[in-house]
Formats: sequence, C-alpha cells, structure tokens
Amino acid sequence: MAGGSLYQDDDDAVITDINVTPFVDVALVLLVIFMVTARLIVQRGIEVEKPKSTVGQDSPGTVVITIDKAGGMYIKGEPFPDRVVAKQKLTELAKADPNAKAIVVGDTSASYGAIYGAIELAKTAGIESISLANDPAAAPTAVAPGTAP
Repeated sequence: MAGGSLYQDDDDAVITDINVTPFVDVALVLLVIFMVTARLIVQRGIEVEKPKSTVGQDSPGTVVITIDKAGGMYIKGEPFPDRVVAKQKLTELAKADPNAKAIVVGDTSASYGAIYGAIELAKTAGIESISLANDPAAAPTAVAPGTAP
C-alpha cells in the first residue's frame, strides 16, 4: 500500500514502547549546561592575571591567599589590608587544620615584596606547605640546532 504508515502492525494494537528520545535530549542539554558552568563554579575569588608556566600546575590546598595588582591581600576571597589581622586569620586556619596548605595567587603586576610578604605571613602563621598558583602555558616547541626560533 503506497502512502501507508511506516510502522504497521497486523493486529492494530496500541504501541506501548517508551520513547526515550525526549529524555536523551534533556539529559544532553543538562550535560552541556553543567560543562559550561563548571569552570565558573570551581574558580571563585579575586580576578588576577597569573604568570604562565609549563610546570607546577595548581595543586589542591585549603587556604588561598590572593595578591592583586595594587598589592592588596585577600584570604579566601576576604580582603585583609592589615597584615596583623591577616596573620591572625592565617594562624586560626593553621590551628584548625595542622596539615593546612596555602596557595599564593599573585597578579603578574604585583610587586615581588607583596607576594613574598604573603608567603612569609603564611609561614610565620604555621602553614608549612605553600605553593604559587600559575596558569598553564603552551609547552615550548623544540628548535633544531642552528636555526632561529
């Protein structure tokens, strides 16, 4: 029969199969939404331009100390213009977790002294494990000897 239905049954029974196509469509849309927003959820804090490096990628830690362009210090996103109060906060965090780790996130325009001061504060507060955060950079390409890069 020309023009008949693509799915014909001999017994004209009701089709009871579950159509999973709408479910898969919704699941894939949700997956895409979660993938796009995951980066925004994970990296909260003060926006700084971190130096680029191919080694020493971000390691997990409990205390994030951020130094902005002007040299302002933030501990876990909270501003600490007074170094004495900042040291008290870091000491409290170190006492709460003896294995506390600090990640110092410094802007590329921040002074060396401001970043070193943050490292020194963390060390004197009792935090032994301190690392510097950076953005991953492209790995350098090998250049043949005698050729210009």
